[in-house]
Amino acid sequence: MATRHDTAAPPVKEGGAAPGRPPADAEAARKKRARLSRRWQRDMRWSPYAFVSPFFLLFLAFGLFPLLYTGWASLHQVELTAPTDMNWVGLRNYTRIFDDDFFWNAAKNTLTIGIISTVPQLLMAMGLAHILNYKLRGSTFYRVVMLAPYATSIAAASLVFVLLFGRDYGMINWVLNAVGIDHVDWQNDKWPSQIAVSSIIIWRWTGYNALIYLAAMQAIPQDLYESAALDGASRWRQFLHVTLPSLRPTILFTVVVSTIGASQVFGEPLLFDANKGASGGSQHQFQTLGLYLYEQGWINQHLGRASAIAWTMFLILIVIGIVNYVISRRLRASS
Repeated sequence: MATRHDTAAPPVKEGGAAPGRPPADAEAARKKRARLSRRWQRDMRWSPYAFVSPFFLLFLAFGLFPLLYTGWASLHQVELTAPTDMNWVGLRNYTRIFDDDFFWNAAKNTLTIGIISTVPQLLMAMGLAHILNYKLRGSTFYRVVMLAPYATSIAAASLVFVLLFGRDYGMINWVLNAVGIDHVDWQNDKWPSQIAVSSIIIWRWTGYNALIYLAAMQAIPQDLYESAALDGASRWRQFLHVTLPSLRPTILFTVVVSTIGASQVFGEPLLFDANKGASGGSQHQFQTLGLYLYEQGWINQHLGRASAIAWTMFLILIVIGIVNYVISRRLRASS
C-alpha cells in the first residue's frame, strides 16, 4: 500500500522575504553607508584646501595681481589719470629714478631713520624684556601697557608727537629751554627732524619687540641659569653668557623685521609735517622711499615711475631676506 508523504512548505519569515535574500531595508542602508563613506573620503581630502582657499583668493586679488601689474606698469610710461594708456619704455623708468637725486636722498633718509629708530628700539626692548622676565607684581598689567603703543593709531600718535616737538610751544623745547638749550626747529632741520620721526617709531614698536624677547626668554631652560649661578656667575654674566646666546635667532628675527619695517616707513613722516605732505619737509630732509613713491605716483601722477620705485623697494627687501638667510645659516652652523 502506497504511503503518501506530504512535504511542508518552508516557513516564511515575517515580512514575506524569501530565505537567503537580504531585506530591502538592509540593502538601502548598505548603499547609504557606502555613499557616506565616499562623501567622508572626499571631505577629508578636499576640506583642508577649502579652508585655506580664502587666503589664496585674497592674496591673488590684493597681493599677486597688484605685484604683477606694478611690474608691468614699471616698464611703461603711464599716468594715473589714464592708467590704461601705456607706452612701452622698457627700463627707462628705472634709469630715471636712479639718476634722480631725490631718489638717493630718500634712500639715504630711509637708511638713517632706520638706524636711528631700530638700534635704540631693540636695545630698549631687550632691557624691558629682561626686567619683565623677573617675577614682578602685576606683570600682566605691564605687558598690556607695553603693547598699548602698538595698538595706537599711527595718525593719533604722530599728531601727539607733532605737538610735543613743536618749535614754539612744544614740551620738548620747553624742557630743553629749562636746562639752558635753545629751541630746536624739529621740523625744518635735517637731523632733529629725523630724530623726531624716529622717536615716533621707537615709541610704537619698542613694546612689541619687548614682548617677543620676553617670550623667547621664558623659553630658556632654568637649568642653564642654575648652573651658571652655581659657578658663581652674577646676573649680568648670566645675561651675557646665557640669555644673549639663547636669543640669537630671536634677535636676528627682530633685526630683519625692523629693517623691513624701516624701509617701508610712510605714515610717521607724512603726518609729522602735514603742510609739506609727501615732500618730507621743506628741503626733503626726512622724505623716505615710501613718501617718494607716494609723491611720484599720487601727486605727480607718474604711475609708471612709482611702480618702478615700488619694485626697487621690493628687490631691496629680497636682498634683506637673502642676507637674513645667510646669517641664520651661519649662526646655526656655529651653534
